[in-house]
Amino acid sequence: MIERKPYLHLHCGLGEAPYYEESTHTLRFVDIVKEKLHTVDLNKGPSSHREYDVEGAISTTAHIEGTDEELIVGAKFGYAIFKRGEGKIDYIRKVWDERDGEGKAERMRCNDGAVDAAGRYWVGTMNDPKVQSPTDEGVLFRLDPDLSLHRMLEEVSIPNGMGWTADNKKMYVTDTPTMTIFVFDFDLASGAISNKQVFFHYPDEELGGPDGLVMDSEGNLWTAICGGGKVLRISPEGEITGEVSLPTRMISCPGFAGQDLFITSAEEEEPEKYPESVEYGGSLFKVHVGVSGMPVHRFKRR
Repeated sequence: MIERKPYLHLHCGLGEAPYYEESTHTLRFVDIVKEKLHTVDLNKGPSSHREYDVEGAISTTAHIEGTDEELIVGAKFGYAIFKRGEGKIDYIRKVWDERDGEGKAERMRCNDGAVDAAGRYWVGTMNDPKVQSPTDEGVLFRLDPDLSLHRMLEEVSIPNGMGWTADNKKMYVTDTPTMTIFVFDFDLASGAISNKQVFFHYPDEELGGPDGLVMDSEGNLWTAICGGGKVLRISPEGEITGEVSLPTRMISCPGFAGQDLFITSAEEEEPEKYPESVEYGGSLFKVHVGVSGMPVHRFKRR
């Protein structure tokens, strides 16, 4: 299917993390580069779009069990609480310490994240592009409800979209520079991952690579191809079974709201080479795909 016009014609530097709030039928997403939080009331449509300044770059957000007044987010230095309406973040767990050496906290930032069915918040970290190009310094962290922090994968460059199968026996993790989505055995009780395998390898690095992903209720993965101008539907067997083509290259992350797929994007990185991608770079897209997403979990803070 082809979507030629955006739902919201914006100019995000790096739109990311679309998150559907079912209770209010509202969608939120972030702009990491311009340090914004965007919201839109899906009952009212594009005219209800609002944007808010945030204190520092936020890359991923999640609800907290028992409250709608606060969100837990992945920010520059780690996990933080974001109070709605204030625009400020308060760190509850910074991820870097003395073992990481001098300067690492400044040259890194959080990237994509997701909460598992036990209420643990997984967030990947990468080199901050404002500071330096990506290396293999990235780490995939897991924050447990008791605020204990665990390093689940190390020496990765851009840990990206992640998700779990409906039976919580498998976990998918994207590594963008290697063009690969990996699958792990997952133990829900302990949060342990093991038996790393290649699930899907994107075949043409000249046409982008896998970025954010979301799981649907039938077990398919929908993964953004950043630099490729599309979202791919990938079956549980790792086969491409569908494609959404979009009018800008830098597609970043899909997210479900009912049976609609909302898709964020970033500004075009090479405007002179790809002038046709410039106009809608950084916009939000909406596509009806006829299937709903997997349940989204809340962080179970103790």
